[in-house]
Amino acid sequence: MTYQVAHLDELDRIPVAHGLEWRPIKRRFGIQAFGVNAYTAEKVGDWVVEEHTESSLRHEEMYMVVRGRARFTLGEKEVEAPAGTIVFISDPDLKRVAVSEAEGTTVLAVGAKPGEAFTPSAWEWYFQAYHEPLEQGIETMRGGIEELGEQGALYYHLACLEAKDGRFEDARAHLARAIELEPKLSESAAKDDDLKEVR
Repeated sequence: MTYQVAHLDELDRIPVAHGLEWRPIKRRFGIQAFGVNAYTAEKVGDWVVEEHTESSLRHEEMYMVVRGRARFTLGEKEVEAPAGTIVFISDPDLKRVAVSEAEGTTVLAVGAKPGEAFTPSAWEWYFQAYHEPLEQGIETMRGGIEELGEQGALYYHLACLEAKDGRFEDARAHLARAIELEPKLSESAAKDDDLKEVR
């Protein structure tokens, strides 16, 4: 297939947090060269960009408000962003968040690490997996490990889903592997209700 076409309103709507809905673009088209997604907030005051930094991935990010109006908080500064506004963040350590100032505000986000071939982020797999039936979500996480290789976050969320599905032996093994790869995940595991049966 040489091209694909879709309308923003045809994209999946996957709830994330604080009213934020993830609208997968990269996954919808199978884009491999760069990260690109859209996010929608139906209500005023909801997140339309989650609060985060890119410290771990070292991505540069560009956001464009395609519908509605948003208010970005970039470090200590606030930026009003009506539809058509482009916000580019070159500093991966800068904390950023945006809230909707109009119903249905939608923001397009594009990001990648400068100077390197693009690698998809693990969160795209587990955001999707948690909103699928358990068996399908487990398969989604296994697919993420197959595509991205061994990453602590992928094994961690696979363990969470397996524990919710009563697959405690698998969950223990995958949680142990997650912590082996990323020891700091032991702190999350100690508080995660999904893992209470396997801690």
